[in-house]
Formats: sequence, structure tokens, C-alpha cells
Amino acid sequence: AGRAGKQRRKVENEHGLQEAAIQLLGGHQNLSDLLLEVEDLPSKEPCSFPNEATYRRTESRGVATESLVVCAVQEQASRLGLPVGVLSARIAVEKIQELTQTLTQSDRIVLLSTEQRVKLICLLQTIKRLLNQNAFSRLHFCQETWLLQELPVLEVVWLLQKESIIDLEELLMSNSNSTTLTDWLCNDLQLLCHVSVDQPDLSETCREILSNFVTMLVRTGFCEPQEVGKRSDPEKLPQVCYAVLDRMLSSVFSLLTISEKEQKESPTLKAAAFWINVFDVSVYRGTISLNLLRQFYVHSLTHILTFNPMLKDQSTIKVQYQTMYQCIHDLFTKRLFMVLNAEKLLAHVQQVLETHEVNWQHVLSCVSTLLVCQPQAQQLLKDLLTRLLNNAFEIYDLETLIIAFLLARQAALEGPAVFIPYSEWFKISFGNSSSYHSSSKKSLVFLLKFLSDLVPFEPPQYLKVHVLHCPYVHTKYRPLLQEYTTLAKTRLADLKVSIEEMGLYEDLAAGEGPKQPHLQALQDVEKAMVIFEHTGKIPANVMEASIFRKSYYLSRFLPALLTPRVLSEPPDLRMAFIESLKRLDKIPGPLYSSYVQACCKEAEKLLEESMSREMEVDHPKEPFESLQAELEELRHLIRHQDQDGAVSAQVAVISERLRAVLDEGRDYIPVDVPITLNCSSPQLGPLELKVVDLLLKNFCQNLVAASFSSSPPRQGTWASLFVKMLCGHRRALAAVLTRMLNLICQQGPSLSDIHVLGLAAFLIHLHESKTLLPPIALEGPEHCFAPTQYFCFSEHLAWLSIENSFFCERISRFCTAAIAYAFCRASASTVDVIKQSVPPYLIHKLLYVLPRLSLEARDEACGGEVEALWNTLAAPSLNWMTAALALWRQSFFQEFKKEKDLQVTLRDWLMAELGIHPHQDILSDTERQDYQRWACCQLYLPLSSAVGGCDGDLELACKAIINAVVDSNNRSERKPFHQSDFLVSIGQGRSGYTDILCRLQEMVFDLELLRAKGLAVNCSRYRDSFLFSVFQERLCQLGDGSALGDQLVRQREIYMFKRILVGLPPSVLFTTREDRRKMIVACDQFFCFVHTHLRNSCIMGNALSYDITVHFFKGLLSTSMECEEPIHVINSILYACRDQCPILLSSAARWWLRLEPVLCCQWKRLSEESLPRELKKLMENQHHANSVFSLKLNLPPSDSPWISAAFTYFTFQRQTEHRSIGVALKGMESNTEQLLSLFFFTLVDLISATLQPKEKLESSRKLEVCVEVIRTLEGKGVSSWLTLFLSGESEHSLHAILYRTTSDLHTRLLPLAFCSVVPTFDQRLLSSVVRRQEFLFVAVMMYTALVRLFLEGENSSFSHFREQQQSHEQTGTLDVITRAQQFLLHIIPQCPLESFSCVRQLQDSCGDLDPEVEAALAHYRQTLMEDALLEDPDLL
Repeated sequence: AGRAGKQRRKVENEHGLQEAAIQLLGGHQNLSDLLLEVEDLPSKEPCSFPNEATYRRTESRGVATESLVVCAVQEQASRLGLPVGVLSARIAVEKIQELTQTLTQSDRIVLLSTEQRVKLICLLQTIKRLLNQNAFSRLHFCQETWLLQELPVLEVVWLLQKESIIDLEELLMSNSNSTTLTDWLCNDLQLLCHVSVDQPDLSETCREILSNFVTMLVRTGFCEPQEVGKRSDPEKLPQVCYAVLDRMLSSVFSLLTISEKEQKESPTLKAAAFWINVFDVSVYRGTISLNLLRQFYVHSLTHILTFNPMLKDQSTIKVQYQTMYQCIHDLFTKRLFMVLNAEKLLAHVQQVLETHEVNWQHVLSCVSTLLVCQPQAQQLLKDLLTRLLNNAFEIYDLETLIIAFLLARQAALEGPAVFIPYSEWFKISFGNSSSYHSSSKKSLVFLLKFLSDLVPFEPPQYLKVHVLHCPYVHTKYRPLLQEYTTLAKTRLADLKVSIEEMGLYEDLAAGEGPKQPHLQALQDVEKAMVIFEHTGKIPANVMEASIFRKSYYLSRFLPALLTPRVLSEPPDLRMAFIESLKRLDKIPGPLYSSYVQACCKEAEKLLEESMSREMEVDHPKEPFESLQAELEELRHLIRHQDQDGAVSAQVAVISERLRAVLDEGRDYIPVDVPITLNCSSPQLGPLELKVVDLLLKNFCQNLVAASFSSSPPRQGTWASLFVKMLCGHRRALAAVLTRMLNLICQQGPSLSDIHVLGLAAFLIHLHESKTLLPPIALEGPEHCFAPTQYFCFSEHLAWLSIENSFFCERISRFCTAAIAYAFCRASASTVDVIKQSVPPYLIHKLLYVLPRLSLEARDEACGGEVEALWNTLAAPSLNWMTAALALWRQSFFQEFKKEKDLQVTLRDWLMAELGIHPHQDILSDTERQDYQRWACCQLYLPLSSAVGGCDGDLELACKAIINAVVDSNNRSERKPFHQSDFLVSIGQGRSGYTDILCRLQEMVFDLELLRAKGLAVNCSRYRDSFLFSVFQERLCQLGDGSALGDQLVRQREIYMFKRILVGLPPSVLFTTREDRRKMIVACDQFFCFVHTHLRNSCIMGNALSYDITVHFFKGLLSTSMECEEPIHVINSILYACRDQCPILLSSAARWWLRLEPVLCCQWKRLSEESLPRELKKLMENQHHANSVFSLKLNLPPSDSPWISAAFTYFTFQRQTEHRSIGVALKGMESNTEQLLSLFFFTLVDLISATLQPKEKLESSRKLEVCVEVIRTLEGKGVSSWLTLFLSGESEHSLHAILYRTTSDLHTRLLPLAFCSVVPTFDQRLLSSVVRRQEFLFVAVMMYTALVRLFLEGENSSFSHFREQQQSHEQTGTLDVITRAQQFLLHIIPQCPLESFSCVRQLQDSCGDLDPEVEAALAHYRQTLMEDALLEDPDLL
């Protein structure tokens, strides 16, 4: 009884204590923190993810306080008037948000940290206990989750589902916003894939999370109908699942177009591959039924086939051969086709083709994969093609016919082991009387129309099939077929593909036939004999060719078959085949007789060679055999490491034997006489070639023999003695050098490793002995060496060894071998000593080539011993890239390449890159861009300028690129070799201008950003157009040479400057500076460049090209936005342009119809205000010009008359109906300056038409326009048109402005225009003009100027006119001058006395140019003065 009482009191005490604790908690405790205090794990315990032990500890520690937490929540809920489940759910959501926010800074996360994960486990255990006691509401938890500002973390959602607290489907159903759900799942799942790549230790966790989520998406999206009906909103959740799965698959396929190498290396592509694993059947582990899995795979396949439909049917036909099984990602092969069988796959593909727009590349890839991976698919595809062709010809459906052809061709591309060749399928389908098209004429026309429409897009191999295996056609419809075959043959001729060169058994699976027809003929002969051997009959293809393809049969097949040889006894298979053809008269008799005779000659030749060899045994060639024996003895001495004295004596013996073999010593040749080598066609006599090959072979063998036992430093002096010995034999040396040129430059890829190593060592010793070498000269059309220039042979060889565009691997092999050999020989020597042993050009090339080929060479890693380097080179299984990297990492080499004279400067590198043809580059486009960015930004930009870098100066780098681009463009032919141009010969095809210009654009853009933010060195927000300073420096270096060659070089540089300018952001044309916190924009440098250079380079005379014109205006609009008042800036610059650079405004008038929409669109993007005033004026000028020729004349614009005249004249030029200029003249009668400006533009146009005539009548039309304008001016009494031909007006006068709108060439040729126009005046107009006092002065000055231009000859602008006149068979220059002289002599008597007021000046102008005109002026002046004196006034 006492014990029972004690127990009752103990229980009562516990209840009281609990109630007191609850009251205390209610007043002071935060319930969200209470949920975590249930369990207290040691913080130092490593825990990356929850396990069973963690759960057991949590559960054991939490039982004691379970009722305490529930009571605390109930107490708080009763005070707040909320249900317990709602309060606990809200507290849990707040706590989860607090946990996830502790690590979330600015980036989105999908996984928790270890500490957060431990705390979350504690919280989830408490929530589970609350859930077991009905004190937790799932619905309110989901609702509160979506009310948060941050979306839930993916791992939190996964743990909630794993702990059976909240199911993912239930969480998704609680959010009504499908877009939010889709974006959240897609973004977090993509981030999860990236985390799996970035943090490999968490990859298993990421894989499990991804597996659970995808399982839910598949199960929910493809669930059974009865399960869908149980949901409140049955359509929403499946739609979300579809959207997530489709978007993830689309993001993956967007990355699969990148190269396979990048797929393995790029983290982004590894993340994409992580998602592709969801198509493994093992991921689902029986959690999804096979039926649902098939639905998911079929849905995914549909999305793949319809993803980004980017190729039309015709385009697909053109590039179809590029899509083959080996080009396909394994998503098809290893994933989708594991569950779906071939029949269902093909049926589904057909359904997709009939109902969707498809991505043909994916469709054809799917078909190829299906045929290769599932053998039963071949017959299924044949049945499908039969159905498609039946349907196509039943309803004449073109789309169905195209599908059938695409599928058949794709299957044939995989080879005969997978599907029948396309030629066979075409013959089976259309080659007989029961074919699909043979039922009616309409079917035949349908087929031929389809084939004809494909001709422009067809690859040549299919056209050849259609021509050689024509569709069956009834006799009366043969003309229809003939039209198609003619069209196909014409297309083949355009493609330069001969139908006659197609082989009998040509394989079309590779997409292209063999490049060499004779090789195809040999293959045809071999295959025909194989068939003949098995069947005993002549193949049908051979018989058909002998009848229908006689040209190929007689010119290719029979010569390949009847190759002369020694006939065997008894006759072999080839002879039996020949005899069978002969019996059928398939071999012409004379050809057969020639073959038999040639075979007899071959037998006789073989007998003679055998007898010759027997005679050589009896009577050996003593000198050569002796030389060979002494060389063998030298190898024996080297192999046994005998003393140098014995080796030296043996080399002396070899020298004597060599002199005896080549019979040297008869004719003495001075040492200073150069050795001439012809590298383009090296020719050696039989004896010389035999001796040289023996010497080089022996040197290589000696090097290998010496390397077996010792490294180069311990191999003795045999190699140096051997090379020095050869230097004393002039004929042998010339032959050796010629042979080395041929081997290295022409046969480099075929050389073995031993040959490369031996020739490289030979070159090193040759370079060391360069003082003993006579001077070397190269011959050949590709060399431009002066006759007195001779260089060391090693320099020649280093230069010539990179002639081929595919030089990289070859030159890296040779340079690596040579440099490594030199380093190993002199490993203990100083840098200066080694520099004497290695040609610097080999160092240059290796420094350029190796970083280009290898990513590892771009690092600064050092290490390795010289001995190990030689062991790498001497290894039997030599890997040249490994050896090159081993050399590169040598610390000694790293120091060696820092020598200033061995550096590859930025200019050297740029010239090399600009010379490489992109299509012949060993690097892909992406690899080349990555390499160039590394070289520009990481290598040369931070490098010191003392060693060829830029000191971190972007502007200096941009200048270097511009100079290199222009120099590369000027390098039209190879110059004499010079050290500064050591890479000048790399690639002589189309340069890499585009890639280097992209690097320039990137640097200029970076420079613009730095200057815009005031971050550039020594720069606030000031921007100076440094480009023009580069251009000006180069043009100053060229000088003002008047020779035609100098002018052409100058024009070419200006053209390149313009190309560079239009390729850069248009803002570079302007300079900006900040003055009193106000941004000021100027364009003086560009105006100067245009006025000084571009103006004199424009072809049209008074207008620049469209590209530079639109570039200026676009740059003006965009740059003005940097100022507070952009409209004011635009107006001020365009107004200044009227005086400083008027040709820009005349160019705007010329191109305004193209400029206006571009500028209006850009202005709308930049500003909401109306167009600036100056741009509106230009628009008004164009509207006025349009109204003039539409006979709806508007009021003239309030603008400069010459600008309005420019718009009017260029509008007149664009008239397609050839309206008379008189229409425009009527609208200008009230404005004299406008008429004068229009007259000047007609003169410039006349000069341009004379310089570059396009039609015979064009110049005459231009001439009529000029006369019409002059007639109008004379009608108004305006005589100032004559002064337009005379310069010397003030700078701001109309004449001066008009002169600045055209080139100096056109200005100098104004006398030509005058002498062409004035003599064509009619009598009435001429009488009016002659009465003008200034006319005679202008006429004589123009005539004398024309004669002076002609007499200046080739150094004048007039020489260009003379060339044009001669080339276009127009009136000669002398005829123009003669007509002008006759006209002048004719009108001088008609001029009034006032016209002779300046006769002395006119006579001085004529001088010795034309005494006849000078005499006429003096005579008629005297006559007129006498007549005036005779008319005495009447004094009465």
C-alpha cells in the first residue's frame, strides 16, 4: 500500500511538472526551435546523408519529449484560436524556410549541406510524430509552402516524400499555377544534373533524387484513365509532367550537335548525359509497368523526331549522306530501342511523318539506327516503302513519294549488309513494266516531274543512278524520259562529274564515288573477275557496259583489264576472263594483239633483268660496292663504340670511295660559286639518287645503332665528321640537299620515325657546319629571291618544310626531333652554345605549332630529365605528341624559349594565323576560336612588349591585329625569306581573315566597355578612335608615290581599312570626351579619313559605298545616346558634315532608299522622340525628289540647294522608265544654285561613265543630260556654269563644296567632260554660249588642261582614261583632243572682242602645247581690234 501511494504521488508530480513546463514554454519558447530540440546530434560527427542509425538515435531520443511537443503545440493553438494541424504545418514550413535560407545567398540550390541535412532530419522526425497523433495538416503544409517567396528546395521535397510525409504528387496538386510548377521542376532538375558533374561525391545522391522525380513524372503523366479520374483536376498534373519531360529532352538535344570531343569534356554536356540516363530501364526497377514505360518512350521518340524541324525535304536530299549510323548519339541505340520493337517503331515513325513537321536529320538517324541494330527491320522497311509508293501513285501525293525516296536512300547509305544499294532499289521499283509508274501516262509524268524537280538538289551519285538505270518507259513516251536524262546530264556537267566515269560496281554508301577513275576501273576489274570465278559467266554489268557505256568500257575498263604483264602457263583466271570477252567480240582485235605483244615484251624485259643481275655478280661495280662496304664498316665501328681516331680514319676512306663513285675532281669549281637547288622539280640522275639514298640511309642506321647503347652526348663525333666530309664533296652535297628537300617537303607524311629522327639529326650537324657550306640558291616559280641573295641551307629547309596547308603534324615531328637531338647533345652547355646548334626557325615553328595542336602545351608545367627525353625519342613505339610535350616541359627549354630572338611575337603569330586556310586547318572552327582567344587574351595581351606582347594594353593589341591583317592582304606573292617573316609561307590559300577579325571585334568591344565605364588605363570616359592613327601611320609610310604600282598598293590598303572599319562597332568612328560633366561627340578623324582617302577611292565618283555610309549613320545614332541631348549631337555633326565632309551627305542621297528604313528602325529602338531635324531634312529632300518625277511637285525643302540637287539627280538615276531630266529642271528653275549643283553631278556621272563604260549608249545618254542642263541654265541667263570648271574658289563656296563631293580624279578630268560636252551643242545653244565673255577663257583653259593631261603620260590620272578607252574600243584619246582643237579653232572667230581681254594669259597657257591655237588667238584678236578702229565715231 505504501509503495502504491508513492507511485501515485510520483505520477501526480510528473503531470504537474509537465503542465508547468508547458506553461513556461508557452510564455518563453519559440515552437519552431522546439521542433529541432527533440534530437541533439553531435556536431562533430561526419554526416553527409541520413542513414538508419541516425533515424534510430533520433527516435530513441525523441520519444521522451513527444507528448511535450504535442502539448506545447496544442496550448499555443488554443491561445491563437487555430487548429493544431494548421499551426504545426505553418511552424514546420517556417522552420524549413529558415534552414534553407541559411545557405542560400544569391544562387539557387537543390541540395543541402551536411549540417542542414542533419537538422532537417530532426525536423522530419518530429513532423512524423505530429502526423501520427493527427496534429499535422498535409494540406495546409502544401499551401503554406507555395505561399513562400522562395520555391522549395529539391532535396527537401524528396526527403518529405521519402519519409512518407508529403507525396510529390500531392505537393504539385496543391499549386494551381502550372507554369510555376513547370519552371521550378525544369530549372531545379537541370541544376541537379550540373551538381552531379561539379560534385562527383554527390552523384549517387543526385541520381537517386533524379530517379524518384522522373519515376513520379512518368507514372503521373502516363497513368491509367481510372487513376486520372480520382484527381480533382485530372488534366493539370499530366500536362505539367509532359511539359517538364519535353523541356528537359529539348535542352539535351540542343547540345548534342556539338562535336563528340566536346561532349566528353564539357561540363554542360556531361550534365546533359546525366539526364539521358533516365531512359535506362534499370532506373525504374519495376516501379513502373512496362506499358507506361513504352508510352513514355514513344512520347519521347515523337518529341525527338519533331524537335526543331530545321530541314526541308529538298535540303535533306542535298545533305542526306552526312547522316549515317556512325554520326548518331547513343540515345537511339542504347536507350529507346531497348523496349520498343522494330515493327512498332517503324509504324510510329510513319505516323509521325504523316501528322507532324519533323526534323529530318533525327528521322533519318532513327531509321539508320533501327536498321543497324535490329536485323528484322530491313524487311519491315521494304514493306513500308512498298506501301508508301503505292499510296503515292494512287493519289499522286508528292510528300509521300519524297518520304519513300528519303527512307530508301538513308537505308542504302548504311551499306549492302544492312539494305540493298540504292541503284538496286531504284531498278526494282521503277525499272520494269510492272512498276508503280507504268500504269498510265499521268503516273509517268508524276514520277519524271518529281525527279526533274530534284535535279538542282541531287548529289551526283543519285543522278548517275537515274541516268544509267532509267525508269521503264513505253516507247511512245520516250521523249518525256529524254527530257529528264538531258536535264540530269546537264546538271552533272555543271558539277563537273562525268557520267561515263562511273564505275560498274561503284559504291554509293559513302556518298561520293572514288576520286580517281582509274582506281575505280581497277576495282571493277577485280570484282568482275570474282563474279566470273564463281559463276563462270561474264557479269551482266560488264555486258551492259560494253553495249550502253562504250566510252567507259573502252577507255577505262579494258585498259585496266589489259595491263601488260608476264603471262603464266597455264592461263590464269584473268586470261580466261579476257579470252571469254574476246570470243564474244567484246575486245577489239587490234587492242587484244597489242596486249599480247606488250605481255611478250614484259617477259623479255624480265629475262634481260635476270641476265643483267647475273652479269653484275660476275663483274661487280667496284666503286659503289666499295662505298657500300666502307659504310657498313663505319656502322660496325659506331656500334662497338670504337675510338674517334678509328672513326675519323674510316670517314676519310669513305670520302675517297665517294669521290671515286661520283667521278669528282675533274673540273674545279670555286668555293664561292653557289649551289643551285630546284625544289619544285628536283631531278637526280640514277647514280646520284642511288648514292644519296645509300648515304642518308646509312646515317639514319648509324644514329639508331649509336642510340641503342648511349645517348647523344656520348655517341662521339662520327655524325659531325660524316657531315663535314659531305661538305667537301660538292656534287654529293648538292644531291644530298636536293634529296632532303624532296623527302621533307614532298614525302614528309610517308617518312618513318627513324627517317624523321635521322634527317633531323643530319640537319642539326649541317647547321653546325654552315661555315663549310657553299652558298645555296633556290630555283622555282614560287621563289622570289634576288640573284645575289643566298642563305644557309637550314634556313631554306626550315622555311620550305611548311609549304603544305596540312603542315602542323609533320612540322611538329621534324622540329621536335631536331630540337630534342640538339638539346640532348648539348645538355650541359649554355644557352648560347645550344643556339648555335639549332636553327632559330625550327624553334619558332615549334613555339607556334605545338600550342596550336595541344592544350597541354598551353600550360606552364615544367619538369623532366634530358635523358628521359632521349629515351622517349628512341623508343620503338614513338608517340610524337608525347615526345613534343616532353621537350616542351623541359625546364631548360622553358628558359631557352624566353630568349628574345627566339620569341614568336604577336605579329608573327597573327601572320601565321592569317595565312591558314580555315577549310584546310587541322583544327575545327570551335577549336581554332578557343586557341586564338587563348593566344590573344592569355598569351600575348599580358606579355611584355619587349618580347612581342602588348603589356596588357588592349589598344596596342588591336593595332597589331590591324597591321597584320593589312600586311597579310598585301602579301599577294611570296617575298624573299627574312627572319621577320619566318611564318610567311604558312598556307597560301584563302586567309583566316574572318577569324582574326572576330578577335579584333572582341577586343574592340572589351575596350569600348572599359572606356564606357571609365576603367581603361589612363582613361576616364574619353574615347579616341585610335584606328585612324594606325591607318594614317601606314599611309604615311607608303608615301605619295605617283607610280601606278604605288597607287594600287595605296588603294588596296585603303580598301582593307574600310573593310576593317565596317567589321567593327560603328561607334569606333567617333571620339567622345567629357567636358564639364557633359559628353561631347566628335567625328573629325573620320571626316579627315573620308575626305583625304576614301573620297579618292570611291568608284562612283560622288558617293561612297553603302557599307561605310550606313556604318557612319548607325554609329552616329548609337554614339549620340551617350550624351544628354542626342538629337542636338546628331544635328550638329550632320550640319558640320556639309562643310567638312560633304561626300557623306551625297552618299546618303545615293543610298537613301536603303538607309531610311535602317535608320528609322534604329532610332525607334534608341529613343521615343521624333527624328532629328537633319535626318528629317534628308527625308524631305527624298520626298521632294520623288514628287518631281511623279509630276506632283511639292514645295522645295528648306535645305542646302546642292543636297536637294543630289537627291534629285540620284532619284533620276534610279528611274526605270528613263524619264527626261527636263522634268527635274522644271522644278528647279527658280533656284540657280540647285541647277548648278545638278549640272556638276551630271558632269561627274559623265566622267564615271567614260572611265567605266557599261553600255555603248550610256555615255551618249549622260552627254545628252549634261547638254539639257546647260540649255536650261542658258535659258535663264546663268553663265556661272562655266566657272564650275575652274577651281580656286573660297573654301566655303558652292564650287568648293561640290569639288569635295567627288574624287580628285574626277576633278582633274573635268577638262575631258568640257571637251566632250561643248562640241555637241546645237547652233542655237552654241551661239548663246559663245557670246559669253568668259567662255573663250574657259574653253582654252580646258583644252590646254586636256592636252597637258595627255602629255603627262603614265604618271597622270589621264593614263587610266586612255587604258579604258583602248580596252572598250571607243574613240581614241587623240580623237577627243583633235575634235576639241577643231571646235576651238571654229569658235574663236565667233567670240566677241571682250572675250580676248585675257589673251596673253591664254597664249601663255597654250605655249608649246598647241602653237596653232595660240596663233589663232593672236590673229583674231588683232583682226577684231582693227575692225574696231575702222569704225570711227561720227563727229558731225
